[in-house]
Formats: sequence, C-alpha cells, structure tokens
Amino acid sequence: MKKLGLIVNPIAGMGGRVGLKGTDGPEIFERALQLGAKPVAQARTIEALKAITPIKEAITLVTCPHKMGEDAAIHSGFKPQIINGKCISESSTDARDTRKAAKVMREMGVAMLLFAGGDGTARDIHKAIGNSLVVLGIPTGVKIQSAVFARNPSAAGELCALYLQRKAKKVHEAEVMDINEEDFRKGILSARLYGYLKIPYRSRYVQRVKSGSPPDEKYAQEAIAAAIIESMSDAIIYIVGPGTTTRTIMEKLNLDYSLLGIDIVHKKKLVGKDLSEAEILKEIQGKKCKLIITPVGGQGYLLGRGNQQLSPEVIARVGKDNIIIVATQNKIHSLKGQPLLVDTGDKKTDQHLSGYSKVIIGYRDSIIYRVKH
Repeated sequence: MKKLGLIVNPIAGMGGRVGLKGTDGPEIFERALQLGAKPVAQARTIEALKAITPIKEAITLVTCPHKMGEDAAIHSGFKPQIINGKCISESSTDARDTRKAAKVMREMGVAMLLFAGGDGTARDIHKAIGNSLVVLGIPTGVKIQSAVFARNPSAAGELCALYLQRKAKKVHEAEVMDINEEDFRKGILSARLYGYLKIPYRSRYVQRVKSGSPPDEKYAQEAIAAAIIESMSDAIIYIVGPGTTTRTIMEKLNLDYSLLGIDIVHKKKLVGKDLSEAEILKEIQGKKCKLIITPVGGQGYLLGRGNQQLSPEVIARVGKDNIIIVATQNKIHSLKGQPLLVDTGDKKTDQHLSGYSKVIIGYRDSIIYRVKH
C-alpha cells in the first residue's frame, strides 16, 4: 500500500477575515484570536480528503496528532497512522513541528506529502526536505504567492488521488514564494523566491505563481479608473478590493487607501480603510453597495487569495450583480485563456459566482469572461 503524508497547519488563514493578512508569529496569532478569527484549515483539509476517500482502502494515510492532521483524517473516514507524538507539540504547534513532521514522513517512505497551509508552510516544507519528495499544497493561507498549491482544496484531493493511482505521472518543479508579513501589513508587497518543490502537475488542478504588473500598465489602469469614477453614484457604497488596478481608482479620487486591504468609499470619500470582514458588514448593513475587485496577476483569482475579508457573507450582502470586475488587457492576456477563479471557502458561493461575468478592461470598454470555482 502506498503511504500518503498529511500535515495541517491549523492556524493557517485565520488572519484573513479579520484583516491581518496572515498569522505568522505568536503575537499576530493571539491578535487574530482577540479579533474573533476562526480556524479554516480543518474544513479545507476535509474538503481535500473527500476527493481521496474513493481510494482510501488502497493507501495508508500517515499524519500528525490532533489538529495537525489526525482530526481531519478521522472525520473523513480514514484510519490514519500517527507519527511519533514526541515530534509534535501537544498544546500548540509552530513551524518547527511542520519541519519535524516532514522529515519523519520522508524517513517513513511516503509516496507523496499533502500539506494544508500558506506560503509560510510551503517554506517550512522546503526547508525540511527540499525537493526530495513529491508534495502538494491545500491552499488555506491568506497570502498564497507560491505555485506549489492546487487551485482549491477539492482540486488538491483530486490531483493527489490521480498521482497515487499513477494516472497523473507528470512531476513539475514549482516555485516557493513568500513575502514579509510585517511589510505586507504596511502596504508593501515584496515577494522572494525561496526555492522549488516537486508537485504532481496537471494545469487545470494547480495555481500559477503570482506575477506583478508590468511598467506599462499605468495608462490602462487610469482608463479603467476613469470609467469606474464616471459611473459612481452617491446612493451607493463602494467596497474596493486590493490591487494596483483598484489602487488607481483611489488615487484618481485623491483618497488614502490600503493597497493590500479592503477600503470603503461613499460619495467619493473614504469612510473605511483596511477593514476586516466584521467592519465591512457593519458599514454596508442595510445599504446599497457594490464591490470592485481585480484578479491576482498570473493566477487569476478574484476571491480567496489575499482578500478573505470579502467572505461569503459579504458577497451575499453585495449580490453577484453588484460585483464589478476590473482588469487590464495585459492581465487578461496573461491568463492565456484560463478562467478567472473563485475560492471563497464556501462551495455554494463559489458555484453561484461561476459562469460568465463582465470585466471592465478600459474606458467604456469591457469583455465577457469565464469565472470558475
């Protein structure tokens, strides 16, 4: 029987909805808890494991105690083999536990390592075992710049099952990227390449590495900004998502903004900056509102990557018809025909958002483009 390793970072992604842009470090984790952050990694791991259950009798699932994998595995109907508990902290977990677990699983001869987390977790896996194992990430973090992750949890499980059955034989070296969270919270985005991990590869299942905007994008962004501002109504509250394209709208309005957070504008004035999910819901309660978002360059994610404050509840309050998608032609072309993606953590929301949507690509210029979960 083939062995599949599973490591879960139980705190990954908890900072997203409360606007902390990550949970690296004990102080930030404590702050996230104080703000009411809820775990997301367990549910997303269970979603991934659901796609592997059809072959569970043919594999041995090797995982960590408790929240680092055992809980999700048992919930999904597996009878996991738990690695030596001495390797893992009982009361709390940190990066050292992830690194220890990865090394132990390699020594145990796992055929593949599935991990749930974000870029920090990917860095820990790389630091521990390099490219000595085939791995795949279940995206549960806030900032996911790396290309070692599947598109969503279900895709992670499906691709893992295909690889273990030798139905997906191609292996690809994918980038491990990460950014400094402290700078990220200050609105500074600077990604660094830490190395490569080997992943099973089928293009429809995995996400791409995030790419920045080329220097010549400014004119196109200004044209989009002019179109948006011209259409703004004083009767509507506008939720403005992160990104350089949306930043240009704020600049043209001469407003302060958070490049990497969520802001709210009403009557062309800033009424909220870098807001959490709860703060957004409070501001839009009982009011007409629209959401302006732009996809992540190179990856195509509209929701679920770096903007988890825009939760399923926020999206439900706004309504699908009130979501305004903006993207330059270069950004659309960089997708090479691949759809725009949504991964909100709620299947019904993702399905509701899927289909074809209008994308504003210039001044009074738009296209219809496919959105997929």
